[in-house]
Order: sequence, then structure tokens, then C-alpha cells
Amino acid sequence: MRSQNNPLLASVSKSTHGRTPLHSSTRRPSIWGSGAQSSQQSGQSFKDTRPLRDKQYQSKMRQEIFLFLQSAGYEIAPSTLSNIQGKEYRNIFEYLVLILDPMYMFSTGRFEDDFVPALKALRYPYAHTMDNKWLAAPASMHSWPPLLGVLHWLVDMCKLRDEYFASGHPTIQDASHIPDEFDDTMDHQALAFQYFEHAYELWLDQYDEFAEANEELESRYAKKNEKVETDLQIQQEKLAAAKEELKKLKTSEPPLKAIERENATLIRDREKFLAILKRYDSRKEKFREAIKHENAEMEELGAKLENLTRSHQQLTSIVREQNLSPEEVAKMKSDDEQLSRTLEELRQRLADTHRNRMNLEVSAANKTATAEDALEKYTRLLESLELYPTPPPPRQNVNLALELNPAASVPQDLLQGADIRKVIKPTLGTIAEDKRVERADLESDKIRVEDELDQIMQDCENLEEEIMTMEKKVMGLNDQAEELRDVAQRDAFVAAQNIDDLERNIAQAKAAALAHGTGVKSRLQNLEMSYRVQIDNVARLKEETIRAIIKNSHEIAMFKEEVSRHLTELRGVAEAE
Repeated sequence: MRSQNNPLLASVSKSTHGRTPLHSSTRRPSIWGSGAQSSQQSGQSFKDTRPLRDKQYQSKMRQEIFLFLQSAGYEIAPSTLSNIQGKEYRNIFEYLVLILDPMYMFSTGRFEDDFVPALKALRYPYAHTMDNKWLAAPASMHSWPPLLGVLHWLVDMCKLRDEYFASGHPTIQDASHIPDEFDDTMDHQALAFQYFEHAYELWLDQYDEFAEANEELESRYAKKNEKVETDLQIQQEKLAAAKEELKKLKTSEPPLKAIERENATLIRDREKFLAILKRYDSRKEKFREAIKHENAEMEELGAKLENLTRSHQQLTSIVREQNLSPEEVAKMKSDDEQLSRTLEELRQRLADTHRNRMNLEVSAANKTATAEDALEKYTRLLESLELYPTPPPPRQNVNLALELNPAASVPQDLLQGADIRKVIKPTLGTIAEDKRVERADLESDKIRVEDELDQIMQDCENLEEEIMTMEKKVMGLNDQAEELRDVAQRDAFVAAQNIDDLERNIAQAKAAALAHGTGVKSRLQNLEMSYRVQIDNVARLKEETIRAIIKNSHEIAMFKEEVSRHLTELRGVAEAE
């Protein structure tokens, strides 16, 4: 119970349900009484070290007491503590004591009888120095300082109590101050006390079931465990995801192999890229040479044009200086026009030739690019077929690599490498033919293996049918053996009964022979012969039963051996295939 754990709350938290009412004249001992008794029993006494007779200290105590009572709602005048009366002192004292212990019971008698016991109940350390005679005139010089010290100590205790309640410390055990998530023992005890209190109230109201209190406590702990369960679920999901990832890592290929494979691919791509760069560098140098050649031709043609222009100007000046006749001038004009037309035609032809050359160069460049793309595609196909630069044995001496040289002046030198018609094409045709033959062989092997598998499956089905037939035969033989065993048992039982009857008859016959003489000897012999015949029949039936059992067991063993042999042969054929 929290009243036992926290003495400051004991008297406050005790419920009045089910308690026998106390009469006003009956003194109710406070929970502080036990402490006072223990302090009295220990025999310890403390000397008051406070300067109670110091005027400044008294003024300070009066000010603190006045401010506390005023803030607590107690009506008091500022001059009351300067010249206090006995009734006023009693009211202030009882008010402060009830703040500390609201359940403390004061008697209706003399205040002197309650003063010192109350201080001892509250464990006032200087209660042994108090004198009840001081209460008759509390404002006197010799009694007021210690009585004022009592009030000041009670005010300090009230302040400490208020600070303690406002601190929210777990020892207060207030269920309303418990956070959603808690682990403190005091919080658990507070919830337990709240549950006990609620259940006790329900029990006093004559309820045998405490469903409401149970639901309230369960909901409070469910709220406490909600975040923990959420975190647990999240951690479980993370664990499941980690396990799934671990399973994938274990079942998948090691990352190192994938990286090594990617590294090998990158190395091959790098080699291809370097080869392409080398080819493009050679093409770039060739284009630079072609551009230089074209620039040189353009400069040469420009120089020729300038020479022709200067010659034309020179000739024009010479014609102007000469004094020619009109006929000569007309002839020269016609010659000049003819030459001009011829020159214009030549210029047009030159322009057409230049344009044709440019078109041919563009066409040649396009065809060169197309040829290079075709060669690059050809190279990639050879690499994908693992034939670059040389095919596998026995044709490893044939180099299938080709390279285009667009700057070659001779058409035969445009394509560098082995001869296409005489070497590359026949080699590729031979390789293709070998691959077709190999594929045909593989198809034939595939068909043969499928036929063998079908035959094996058919054999398995036949064996299963034979096994089922033999199982039926074995079951029939077992049934026959059971029937023979039952017949033999019945015959043996009948024979045993007959033997018992014969033995009894023989005994009776012997007794009768002894009684009547030898007249019945022949009957005894007959009975003995019948007994031997029955014994022979029993022995014969036993022997036949044993032979039938042995025969059936032998047939079952032979059947098992035959099935085992067939299964062994089937397993051997399957493993060989």
C-alpha cells in the first residue's frame, strides 16, 4: 500500500469507506504518533540552535509565516503575529497541522493537552523543550520566541510538502502523474494501489466482480506496452528483412564472381574501345592529309586565276594602246567574246568537275563510313562467335580480322587483311558447315536420348505393372497361407480334442478293463490304434502346413529379390544415361 511507502501521503490517501466513525471526543492517533514514540524511546534530544531571540530573525520568521498564511487563503492581519493571543495562536497552529495531516484529530478540550502530542506526532525535533504554560500568554517575552519557532517550522514543513507534491516524484504514487511509459517500482505500486482502492470500493458496493477495475488496469498497461510492441514489431520486420536478404545472399552467386565477370567484360570493352580509337585516329590522320591536299589545290587554282586575271588586264591595256581599224576591233571583239565564252565554259566545266569531285568525296566518305560500320559489325560478330582474330583449332592460323584503309591509292589496298573470296569466305563456310554438322549430331543425340528415355519410362511402367501383378499374387499367396494356417489350426484343435477324448476313453477303458477283466482288451487295442491314427494325422497336417508356409515364404523372397534386381538394373541404366 502506498500509505506504508510514503508517510506524507498516508493520512491523505486513506479512504473513509468501511471505516467505523470516530466520536468527537475520541482521539485518533496520527501516523506520526509511531515516529514520536520511537523518538521518545530512543531517548535522543536536540538543542534548538536557531537564534529565536534575535529580533531580526523573529521579524524574518513573522514575515515568512504571514506570507505563507496569506498565500494559503488564511485571513490574518500583519499585526497579529506581533501581539498574538492564545486563541489566534491555536487557530494558526491547528490550521498548519491540518495542512500537514488533514486526518489529524484535535480534541475539543484544552489546547495545552493537544499541543505537545501534536508536535511529537509531527516529529518536531524540539518538542521536548516545549512547556504548556507558555500557551497561556504566547506573546510574552519568554514564551513567544519558541512558540514562533514552532509556527515557522510548521510553515517550512508545509512548504516542503507543497514542493514535494509539485515535484511529481514517483514516491508520491499519484496515478495521474504516471507517464505512458514507466519502469519505476513506485509507478507500479501506485497503479496497484489505485486498483486495490477501486476494487475495494466496488466490493463495498456489493460487487463480486471487478471488471471495470480490471479493464482500467489492463488498458493502462496495454498503453504502456503499446510502444514496446510497436518497436518489437518493427525490429521483427527488420529481422525478417535481414534474414530474407541473408537468404538471398546465400542462395545467389557470390558478389566477387559477378564483379570479376563485370571486370572481364569491362576489360574486353576497353580493348575494343582502344581498337576503335586507334582506327578513328588513323582515319583522322587520313582526313587531315586529304584536307591539306585540297587546300594546296585550292591555293594553286587561286594562283592560276590571279595569273589569268593579270594576263587579261595586260592584254586589255595593250589592245587599248594599239590603233586598230574597226574591222580588226570587231574581229578582236568577236575573238574576245569567243574566248570569253570558251573561258566561261571552261570555268563551268571546272565548277562541275569540282562539284562532282565534292559529291564523289561525300559519297566516298559515306561509303567508307558504311564499310567501317559493316567491318565493325563483322568484328563484333566474330567476337561473339569467339572467332576473333583467329578461329579455334585446327584453323588457328587463319586471321579473320579485316581493316579499312580509305587513304589507299590502289583499290586493292583499301581492305587490309586476308583475301575475302579465297580465305575468309571459304573458312567461314567451312566453320558454318562444321557447326551445322555438329548441330545435326546434337539433334540426333537428343532424339536418341529422348527415345531411350521413352523406352526407360515404358520399362518403368511395365515393371510397375509387373510389381503390381506380383504384389497381387503375393497377397493371394498370403491369403492362402492364412487360410491354410487357419485350417491347420482348426484341424489341430479338432485333433487335440479327439486326442483328449481318446485319452479319456482309453483311461475309461483301462479302468473298465481293470474293473471287468480282460474282456475289453480288444476294445482298448482299437482305441489305441485310433489314437495313433489321429496322432499321425496331426503330424501330417503340421508337416503340410510347415511346407506350405516355407513355400510361400520362399516365393515371397524370390519375388522381392526379382523386384530388387529389376530396380537395380533400372537405376544402373538411368545413371548410365
